[in-house]
Amino acid sequence: MSPKDAVPAPAGTGADAPAEPPVLRFEAVRKTYGRSLVLKAVDLDVPAHSVTVLIGASGSGKSTVLRCANLLEEIDDGAVFLDGAEITDPRADQDAVRRRVGVVFQAYNLFPHMSVLDNITLAPRRVHGVARKDAEERARELLARLGLGDKAAEYPDRLSGGQQQRVAIARALASGPRLLLLDEVTAALDPELVGEVLNVIRDLKADGMTMVVATHEMGFAREVADQVCFLADGVVLERGTPAEVFGAPRHERTRRFLSRIVEAGRL
Repeated sequence: MSPKDAVPAPAGTGADAPAEPPVLRFEAVRKTYGRSLVLKAVDLDVPAHSVTVLIGASGSGKSTVLRCANLLEEIDDGAVFLDGAEITDPRADQDAVRRRVGVVFQAYNLFPHMSVLDNITLAPRRVHGVARKDAEERARELLARLGLGDKAAEYPDRLSGGQQQRVAIARALASGPRLLLLDEVTAALDPELVGEVLNVIRDLKADGMTMVVATHEMGFAREVADQVCFLADGVVLERGTPAEVFGAPRHERTRRFLSRIVEAGRL
């Protein structure tokens, strides 16, 4: 997919107006761990204000894609771009990149000795230099929006798993990221708590947040994704709309994967 195909030209600018680059682009990204080749040649475009969902078997590289996008892992070859600028260039300011990319992991990674409010405001205050008053005002707005307005003074171990994950999402949003990465954010939750977190992601999509989501929740992927990417053997083997990938997959490997998902009652 070319940049021109990924994002249409803005209305009223004419056919020759330059297309907006994807928010995130992977070009032939390769990543190994020791002798294990995890990403062989991953190509990926994530247009602005869209949700790209990564699916695939465990070990297919979904989490590695997200970690490379936030520079938590150093790629071995290829390039990653954020808003058209190569962030894997050795001269790139990695801290500046991470300030623009929010990440929410399967494990909540909240500081247990800090209140919810302090967990959310730590990065804006320490990294971005936001005044405490302003950081706390933003944090309280996010907590209220996520249904946690009365939890600011609580500590993580007094919250349910779903509440902790929503706090983790609030923390990722507190710095106003350009891109939000979510890595299996419901995998550690009891089934009755999954809906709480998925509702938050639906709301973020409605607000136009650009997101890349790695998930095993196929029903949710079918509902919320603008683009579904199936990873296998270190590449994006198939991509398309949910209707295309789930309804009429082109590759036999995709069909086998989805067949197992259906048999397990997860689609």
